[in-house]
Amino acid sequence: MFGSAKKQWGSKNNRRSDPSDLTELQVWITSPDSECDGYPSVTSDESYELTVNQPVAVLKAPTVWGALHGLETFSQLVSEDEYGAKSINATIINDFPRFQHRGILLDSSRHFLPIKVILSNLETMAMNKINVFHWHIVDEQSFPYLSRTFPQLSEQGAYHPYTHVYTPADVKMVIEFARLRGIRVVPEFDTPGHTQSWGKGQKDLLTPCYSGSKPSGSFGPVNPILNTTYDFMAKFFTEISTVFPDGYIHLGGDEVDFTCWKSNPDIQKFMEQQHFGEDYSKLESFYIQKLLDIVASTKKGYLVWQEVFDNAHEFDLSDKEMSNVTAAGYTTILSAPWYLDYISYGQDWQKYYKVEPLNFEGTDEQKKLVIGGEACLWGEYVDATNLTPRLWPRASAVAERLWSAKNVTDIDDAFNRLSLHRCRMVE
Repeated sequence: MFGSAKKQWGSKNNRRSDPSDLTELQVWITSPDSECDGYPSVTSDESYELTVNQPVAVLKAPTVWGALHGLETFSQLVSEDEYGAKSINATIINDFPRFQHRGILLDSSRHFLPIKVILSNLETMAMNKINVFHWHIVDEQSFPYLSRTFPQLSEQGAYHPYTHVYTPADVKMVIEFARLRGIRVVPEFDTPGHTQSWGKGQKDLLTPCYSGSKPSGSFGPVNPILNTTYDFMAKFFTEISTVFPDGYIHLGGDEVDFTCWKSNPDIQKFMEQQHFGEDYSKLESFYIQKLLDIVASTKKGYLVWQEVFDNAHEFDLSDKEMSNVTAAGYTTILSAPWYLDYISYGQDWQKYYKVEPLNFEGTDEQKKLVIGGEACLWGEYVDATNLTPRLWPRASAVAERLWSAKNVTDIDDAFNRLSLHRCRMVE
């Protein structure tokens, strides 16, 4: 197995037997509230117990989500020798994840990702017990999400208004395909930066940039001083909250270039009125807070990138980021060491495998706030042709780090299992 057994008491004996000796696999859902008809959440119980003892194997789990992981482990217990004969160990496994949030970010804006590519990778995520698909669905370059409320956003902002969009039916398919594999779909709609594609279909949403005393004809981030901006955001995120059933929406908030805001005389006047001085990070915080209030009114939780915290607390990005964020009491997800768009030659999975999410200075209470991590595959140089081989099996190393116990760190053992697991995924 790869990335599965957090607690495993080996084989009951060393006997290996033909899987045909197994007459049945019993699956027991032991909790009356198994969430079978619902969606997985950040608080879902994903534990399971698996006993393989011919002629019967028994899988017990409090919820369907744990049962799905147990079925995945069961399938990985079956091995095949050089002659094609299959065998399985008699064994007892008591398993559960170390972290609640184990995610993969895919970017469908820089390059459009066909639905079949997304579904294929959801299938592979399930093989690795990944339970969150962080869908970075729109960005600067394109707006492929087809909004029922504002269809002009994709009509004007997508690479193509018909072939390169995700229709409501497409989105519903992705969400249901993921649900059946125990995977949450958390969408990201990043503002106020990374929004050039938004402005093509929504008039007056972006800030007009100035060259001296005259408009330059170009546009910057979302205009944070207009009431119409927040009217639009309220309607848009009301729709998003109904389309995506997960309890959280990612609001981005990263990499905001203040140059355009600084050039705009109306923005300058607003800064004076608000007593922000020359600190445009305060203007960003002003916008973000209004957006958070809008999303909170839809009964959704929200996620943001670290810059939002940095700007609000006047911290610089440093090695102490995790300490700073958790010391302030925020629930935290780690992704910085796992940007898989950065590639190198050879066995670079090892550096991802060696990352320890809780390796920072902080109290036990601070470390409890770290609920997991994500491997991110940004799409500037990734499209349907190279996404899967760039993501896997490297992301499997992240998956094991987020699932397995802290002391599971043997690189040689991991290499042997990862090699087999790669073949399993390819097959």
